[in-house]
Amino acid sequence: MIELRTFVGGAVQPHLDAVAALRIAVFRDWPYLYAGDAAYEREYLATYARSPRSVFVLAFDRARVVGASTGIPLVDEMAAIREPFATQALAADRIFYCGESVLLADYRGRGLGHRFFDEREAHARRLGGLTHAAFCSVERDAADPRRAPGYRGNEAFWRKRGYAPLPGVRCSLDWPEVERGSLPHWLQFWWRELEAT
Repeated sequence: MIELRTFVGGAVQPHLDAVAALRIAVFRDWPYLYAGDAAYEREYLATYARSPRSVFVLAFDRARVVGASTGIPLVDEMAAIREPFATQALAADRIFYCGESVLLADYRGRGLGHRFFDEREAHARRLGGLTHAAFCSVERDAADPRRAPGYRGNEAFWRKRGYAPLPGVRCSLDWPEVERGSLPHWLQFWWRELEAT
C-alpha cells in the first residue's frame, strides 16, 4: 500500500537525502541520462526547501521514499527557469512551477502520476493568486541511439491533464550526462490554467 504525504517548505528536510537519491536513480534513465551529483542535488533541493510556499509530495512504501513530486511558485525558482517567462512578458507571480515527478519503475502504472499532479495543483490553488501551473520537459532527438527501446513519452498524459506546450518558452540547462560529461539541454515549457474548484 503506497501512502502519499505532503510536506510544505522546510518540513521536508528529514527526507531531502532520500529525494536526492531518488532523483539521481530515476533521471539516470532516458530521456535525461543524468549522471547524478550529490552536491548539485543539495543545492537544487535547497531552493525548494527554503521557500515557505513550496510543496513536496512524497510516496512511501512503509518507511521508504519511492516517489517524489515537487512544486514552487515560479517567483521562488532559480533564474534560468524564471527568465523564459519574463522574455514573453508572462507574469511569474501568477504561475506555479511543477518541478518534477520521479517514481521508481516498480511503482509506475498505479495512478500516482495523476495524484502527484492533483496534490501540486491543489497546493497551488490554496496559496491563492496563482492562475497557471507550468513545468518543463527535456527535448530529445527521437533518433538518438540511446533512446530506450519501447520508450513512451508522457505527452499524451500531460495533454489529458490539460497541459499544452507554451510557444516560444524554452530554457537551456546544463547537467552531466552518463559517459559524456556536462552538456547543455533544451527544455520546453508546458502549462495550463488553474481553474477554481
